[in-house]
Amino acid sequence: MPPRGGTDGADSPPDQTFDLPQGAETTSVSKAAIPGGSALVGTSTEMIPFDGEGPQRRLRVKPYLIDTTAVTNARFSRFIDDTGYVTEAERIGWSFAFFAHLPEGVEAPERVPEAPWWRRVDGADWRLINGPGSEADWHPDHPVVQISWNDARAFAKWAGGRLPTEVEWEHAARGGLGDVRFPWGMAEPDDETHMPCNIWQGHFPRVNTGADGHIATAPVQSFAPNGYGLYNMCGNTWEWTADPFRIRSLHRQAKARQAAAKGHKICKGGSFLCHRSYCYRYRIAARTGTSPDSATTHQGLRLVYDP
Repeated sequence: MPPRGGTDGADSPPDQTFDLPQGAETTSVSKAAIPGGSALVGTSTEMIPFDGEGPQRRLRVKPYLIDTTAVTNARFSRFIDDTGYVTEAERIGWSFAFFAHLPEGVEAPERVPEAPWWRRVDGADWRLINGPGSEADWHPDHPVVQISWNDARAFAKWAGGRLPTEVEWEHAARGGLGDVRFPWGMAEPDDETHMPCNIWQGHFPRVNTGADGHIATAPVQSFAPNGYGLYNMCGNTWEWTADPFRIRSLHRQAKARQAAAKGHKICKGGSFLCHRSYCYRYRIAARTGTSPDSATTHQGLRLVYDP
């Protein structure tokens, strides 16, 4: 996941102060109650060790509520209408989009060196997710994307919630099943017969068959929910957490990644661009980190609430 400034150095948005109301959301949204107690986080079977997936450990959590779906475009629109908030992508004037989804005529030659399928697109933001001319890609019941960590925190303040910690996110994603790899259990998705979440089918990054019915984001209530009634905890869009990205490892490569990720925040869940051959991060214990001002077409959010 590319950090902001990954193509030509960091950009800083203009100073802007928002006197956002606390807990001003008036529309009821679906939430699930998650029990407190002992919660698993991480894994003893690391698939991408230098992401810091392990070691597995148990931590205590208090009971909390969580959105049953990712925050939708419709819900985020209400936040914008109520507050006049301007997202970081809008203030900076550009964001990242996947090359195969760019509208015809959009020029985006500047790419992320280590992930050339990501293009810097002028005018890309949460309304025009793939840049000017991509109005048709915006759907009210799809997860809002092109949202930075800073934007997510602003939204959370208005909604009366907060971003989950990594352990809260994993505890909810497990759906009461314990030490499982996916929200539905241990069964691996494939490209043809078992497609329980919205990920890539085909050969990344050139061929996506869309066998699961989706080439990009899916409506937030697509696919079966987990045991707690939560939709799309893996696949569809990455979800921001409150926690800084840290790696518990003394290995030289892991330490180098930790140094490069200074200031980054944890994202969980993977996205529609994940495939086992490339980005096997649509697992509960999988994680990545990116800069808090970063925004892409596969980053969204889900909130938790203290009862």
